[in-house]
Parts: sequence; structure tokens; C-alpha cells
Amino acid sequence: MTTLLERDDGLRIVRVLTPEDAEPYRTSFAGAYQDIFSGAPYFERFWASEALGILDGFLRVPDHVTLLAVKGETRVVAFGIGVPMVARPDIARELRGLVPIRESFYLAELGVQDGWRGKGLGRQLVDLRIASIDQNRYSHVLLRTVASRRGAYDMYRSLDFEDMGVYMEVPSRRVDGTVTTDRRLFLSRVLPGR
Repeated sequence: MTTLLERDDGLRIVRVLTPEDAEPYRTSFAGAYQDIFSGAPYFERFWASEALGILDGFLRVPDHVTLLAVKGETRVVAFGIGVPMVARPDIARELRGLVPIRESFYLAELGVQDGWRGKGLGRQLVDLRIASIDQNRYSHVLLRTVASRRGAYDMYRSLDFEDMGVYMEVPSRRVDGTVTTDRRLFLSRVLPGR
């Protein structure tokens, strides 16, 4: 584990490299993941075991970038995770022919708890993930966000991501117990030097 940044508000942004690094943060990560995605705009329900399975899965991917924003010793208030596109065949299938899959990096997860939104934390997590990507191996960075063009969309556009005009329907279990789909939009950015 490496501390990448210590913020004036007492948050540390750490890069977690191994499952052992993640151990002190696992329970808090699961709670933060559940809390963040149960609210707008997703209203998704995840069990703690599912959230931990997501974290564990990403930690097993070679070249992953897993960042946690931590308050105090172990309280996770935000996270940002990215993996090479080849590790996400479901996403690669949607974008084949549009970007070089083997040279693309996917920003898979970004979440910031309500009390910490609007303080530049999401932007920092995006910037730090991009700075952590091996730009000798990857030429593009991509992400998927809710299709409404406000909020997160505006932040990504201000970070030089381009709207690809490509959508994906994503089925999810909602907080009311139903399973419905929502539309997600892909954005991309060419990495510096490419």
C-alpha cells in the first residue's frame, strides 16, 4: 500500500496493491460501496459479500489501479478502481472496433459518499488513477457513467473525456428489490503522449 496524497481535510488517498493491503479496509469498503450505489442516480442494492467480491476481483487483475480515500485509520469514504480493458470482456465487446482494446484502460468504479461530494475528491480519484496508468502500454482510458448528461458527466467532460455516443443497458437489483436496466454512456480520453 502506498499513500498517494494527504488532503487538508484529513483524508488520505491510498493505492492498494494486494489483497493483504486491502485487509484493514474491507469492511469499510463494503459499507461505502453499498451506501454510495444505493442512492441516486443508481439506486442499486448490493450485499456486503457482493461488494467484497467486486473488490477482490479487481485486486486479482494484473495492472489494476485501486485507490481508496480513507478518513482516520480505516474508514473508506470514496474509491476509484481501474483495470486494463481486456480484463472486462463485457465492456470490450461493446467497444470493439471503436478503440484499441489491448491498449485501453477502463475506469471501472468511482464512488464518493454523500458527505464528501462536491469537494474535488472524485476529480482527484480520476486524476490519480490516470497518473497511475502505464502510459507506455495504454493509449486510451475509458469509463461508463449514467446516461443523464449532468453531474458526473459534466465532471468527466471537464477532465477532457469525450462522449463516444455509445450506450449500454445495465441490469441491476434496485433497493426496492426489483431488477431493472438503466442506460450507461461511454466516454473516452486519449492519454498524454499518444
